[in-house]
Amino acid sequence: MPDTDLSGLGRDARHLRLDTFVRLRWLAITGQSAAVVGAQFGLGLPLPFGWCFLVIATSSWLNLALRIRFPASYRLSDDSAALLLAFDIVQLAALLFLTGGLQNPFSLLFLAPVLISATALPPERTLALGLLAVGLATLLALVHRPLPWFSDGRLELPFLYISGVWTAILLGTAFTGVYAWRVAEETRLLAQALAATELVLAREQHLSQLDGLAAAAAHELGTPLGTIMVVTKELIRQLGPSASPAVAEDLNLLREQVDRCRSILGKLTSLDGDGAGFLETVTFSHLVEELVAPQRALGADLAVSSAGDGTEPACRRNPGVMFGLANILDNAVDFAEARVTVEGRWTQDRVWIEIRDDGQGFSSEVLLRAGEPYVTTRSPDRPQAGETVGAGLGLGLFIAKTLIERSGAQMALMNVSAPGAHGAIVRISWARHIFERGAAPRHSPDHNIRAPLPPRDVVPI
Repeated sequence: MPDTDLSGLGRDARHLRLDTFVRLRWLAITGQSAAVVGAQFGLGLPLPFGWCFLVIATSSWLNLALRIRFPASYRLSDDSAALLLAFDIVQLAALLFLTGGLQNPFSLLFLAPVLISATALPPERTLALGLLAVGLATLLALVHRPLPWFSDGRLELPFLYISGVWTAILLGTAFTGVYAWRVAEETRLLAQALAATELVLAREQHLSQLDGLAAAAAHELGTPLGTIMVVTKELIRQLGPSASPAVAEDLNLLREQVDRCRSILGKLTSLDGDGAGFLETVTFSHLVEELVAPQRALGADLAVSSAGDGTEPACRRNPGVMFGLANILDNAVDFAEARVTVEGRWTQDRVWIEIRDDGQGFSSEVLLRAGEPYVTTRSPDRPQAGETVGAGLGLGLFIAKTLIERSGAQMALMNVSAPGAHGAIVRISWARHIFERGAAPRHSPDHNIRAPLPPRDVVPI
């Protein structure tokens, strides 16, 4: 499965469709038209009706031009989206200039373009739009046409009130902009992290399925290969006494190659039937050994032990869980000063794996935000070779925790608390009946597999 550039994914996630802006502007045009018509003909207020509808018409013309020029699915760049929102701010300011400036209660709508920018554009674009909105609001506080009022009187609001409206627009722009940007950014980061997790899981499942595909191919090839073997023996029996040396050599070569193919298929089919336990079911101690084997091959100093009370549990092999455990062990080896300890334990009710290192331990930020995406735990000056999805983005712990907890496990992070000792501890524990759910029955007659949980409760290990 190809690697994925998550930075590009993050950039694409910000780009909004042009259709979204066009629809929002049509909504604004409808509201502005209804307000002008209602004030002019419903309330009888003396508005500069023609100028107001000319300003509203400019937005309509822009919408029509954009709809004709670009398809509905077109995605705007950051600069293009910022320019469209800047136009909306200027258009609103022009309409407010004709209808009383900040005395108009609709001046609060200055917040709308800034809010849209905060949810979809980078912070610097939002800051520029916010400054534009505040600047135009300042200008409208000083220069504007009188607020339309009934013909028998004229309403003049005190400047202190206008200053309060200006202050409200300023604070509202700043607060809503920062708040909306923060919420939208956290949502984007979480979505990207979950996408990276799904990519990792899909890749690991794809690799795991290759074993099953090999066994299935061996079954399918067994029948035609058996037919070739029978035909080869018949040819040797019938042509052997009278065959020329070249034909006899070819027949012997054919038989040797058929025997070789049968031997290869025999190894593949050993993964099926009774051997399916190797592929799908693994004992707890073998799971621990499979986890530490790659690190031993790299020369890491590991202390490994597996022990427990009663019959050793077995589980269904799950590549996602193995990937998560391997990720945690990689971190432990990366941060350890001398040795990493991996302990597997089980009782009649629970199964757990504890991974300890003798490094500096988890930082307070990691312990406080354990399980959140983009919390970096790996040392920046010691990158791991071969990292692909989420490498360097602080997704390692998040991906591992997500994959492991999907199996029904609980993961706890802590630091060593013994006097004179230091290091980090990661403990992953399962209820035993969850750990053994879906595992094939073992040959031992006294091994008891609990009844499986409902399908929605957990994902089998």
